[in-house]
Amino acid sequence: MAQLHQLAQHSCERGDLTVFEKLLPGSLKRIYYIANADGSTRGGHGHHKAWQALMCIQGSMDVLVRTSEKSCFYSLNKPNQCLVLEPDDWHLLENFQDSAIVLVVSNEYYDAQDYLYEYGESDARKISLKALQLAV
Repeated sequence: MAQLHQLAQHSCERGDLTVFEKLLPGSLKRIYYIANADGSTRGGHGHHKAWQALMCIQGSMDVLVRTSEKSCFYSLNKPNQCLVLEPDDWHLLENFQDSAIVLVVSNEYYDAQDYLYEYGESDARKISLKALQLAV
């Protein structure tokens, strides 16, 4: 199941240095970011093998994570928050706000066969709305 971590942050008059290390198994093979997504929904899938770490380094966004046992809702709104997704963690990213930039790090290269689409988009939206209602 997904875990939310607080990354080490070193601050001084020159700014903040935030460190991401030792959170994913294996080596880092893929790094990308999501930007210009305010008002959009992303994700809606899981992975067979890949572990992923999500960090909202600017702005804020919400993540719904669902496994066969439970559903959890996370708000990422600080650059030192890191949500680690394990294989089989189906996830939906939404409510991107304030020009959010989400950095994603994975221990696997892109592989279309690694994606799990357990829920249709309409089902994902229903799950997401229910999670938001429970969070309020």
